[in-house]
Amino acid sequence: MEFDHILIRYGEMALKGKNIKQFINKLQHNVGQKIKEFPDAKVKRTQGRMFVLLNGNDPKAVMEKCKKVFGIQSLSLAIKVENDVEKIKDAALYALRNAEDVKTFKVSVKRINKDFDVRSQALNQMLGGHLLSNTEGFTVDVHHPDVEVKVEIRKEATYITSSIVPGLGGLPVGTSGKSLLLLSGGIDSPVAGYLAMKRGVAIEAIHFHSPPFTSERAKQKVLDLAKQLTKYGKSINVHIVPFTKLQQEIFREMPDEYAMTIMRRMMFRIAESVCRNENILSLTTGENLGQVASQTMDSMHTINEVTNYPIIRPLVTMDKLEVINIAEKIGTYETSILPFEDCCTIFVPKSPKTKPKREKVNYYESTHDFTASINEAIEGIETIKITDKKEIEESFGDLF
Repeated sequence: MEFDHILIRYGEMALKGKNIKQFINKLQHNVGQKIKEFPDAKVKRTQGRMFVLLNGNDPKAVMEKCKKVFGIQSLSLAIKVENDVEKIKDAALYALRNAEDVKTFKVSVKRINKDFDVRSQALNQMLGGHLLSNTEGFTVDVHHPDVEVKVEIRKEATYITSSIVPGLGGLPVGTSGKSLLLLSGGIDSPVAGYLAMKRGVAIEAIHFHSPPFTSERAKQKVLDLAKQLTKYGKSINVHIVPFTKLQQEIFREMPDEYAMTIMRRMMFRIAESVCRNENILSLTTGENLGQVASQTMDSMHTINEVTNYPIIRPLVTMDKLEVINIAEKIGTYETSILPFEDCCTIFVPKSPKTKPKREKVNYYESTHDFTASINEAIEGIETIKITDKKEIEESFGDLF
């Protein structure tokens, strides 16, 4: 006997009312994509339940993949047996013996199939006695057990579980549209991408690359961060913008204290162009209120003027330690702190304006025509598709 299923429990998806079917269908698809590498492993649904059929695959390895799928509240390894008391006894005993760090237990029977001969309370007592008489060192604790052996008797079969593994919660990626993540290479933006994905958002990424001031290692760092994020969703297209010429032009032609604000406005204009071409409906940034000069309320107000696209800012109220904790948990922190500078750190004004005014910025921009350089940057965009496989899958070249 062995664990042959993984039971998947939904989180807030259960509150979606008439729309729940599309969320469940997407979750089933996303789980199926994550376990494709396991031969014969399949995702199936019964009424109110979703299971992964392991079909001989390593339960722990499959579980690790499922734990990274948004929309799952919790998971349990399960044994499926016929609706037969003796087989249920054997499976419950196996489940208890294979639970880790357990001294106390309780049995909970849920008899969904009312045609099953033995009532829930009677089966509770029967299974509890069987487990006690066939094990050593275990005691029953109905209030605070180390493990709860759950027995769910359904029409088609009985499922037995003995442990609950937390999932990521949230909503299945792809149920809330698509957003373009401004991925800088620092700590914040990958975390912002992760949190957007947790709300069901599929992401593409845009990175502004300024060689020779930023190195190929800085570019690779961004691709590596995108690869980390694919573990929690699907493939990610990363749009690499050749930003050197436009960035130098901004810092040469514009007043030093306003150059950072104007540079961010140019980034948003280019990002919006990518959104239009890729049918993306919003932008996502790692901005955090008050963290740097370009992230004050005044700066955000002035920078936002150039786009009417919604801007998702998942980190806006977090402090830095909160962001670092998430970065460490999702595996992006060590890559983010590699010492390869991005375009936002190489041209830093001595005294950037913290309260830039729209009127002044518009005036300064009116004194120089950036159109040709903006168009050149857009036309030079390279798009690289990142998957959760070992290698970067392919490059699409110029899209515009």
